[in-house]
Amino acid sequence: MCLICERIEMINNNENQYFVKELETGYVVLGDNQHFKGYTIFLCKQHKTELFELEKNFKLKFLEEMSLVGEAVYKGFNADKINYELLGNGDSHLHWHLFPRIAGDIENYGNKGKGPVWWYPMELMYSDSNRPSDTELMALKEKLIAELNKIFNN
Repeated sequence: MCLICERIEMINNNENQYFVKELETGYVVLGDNQHFKGYTIFLCKQHKTELFELEKNFKLKFLEEMSLVGEAVYKGFNADKINYELLGNGDSHLHWHLFPRIAGDIENYGNKGKGPVWWYPMELMYSDSNRPSDTELMALKEKLIAELNKIFNN
């Protein structure tokens, strides 16, 4: 079983503490590491590797929901910009990375000016120091769920 499928199984068993909300085509979860406060992942419900493998109506709904999740992340975490990524080189199950960006979030790490999240040192991005405490995780989830509910209940 792939890592994303395992995470979804954990959601379905109420064992994923990072789970925020289920949507029609996927699951909204906060990232395990939170240097970029509000970093969110949108996991596709279908185990597919490429967007073109999805049936047309599901694909369009998946893309729409991803965009709305991006809006919720943007508003909930007062972002200046959202970085969207759908890579799949490590985990080939479709999933979006949504990074809320704010001015100066990577500039103190040997980088010159603005740039992609991957300019931030990987050993810092994935360090335990960037894992939220239980209290911080709850606060992040509350912010995101409030914005998701505003968007999806209209």
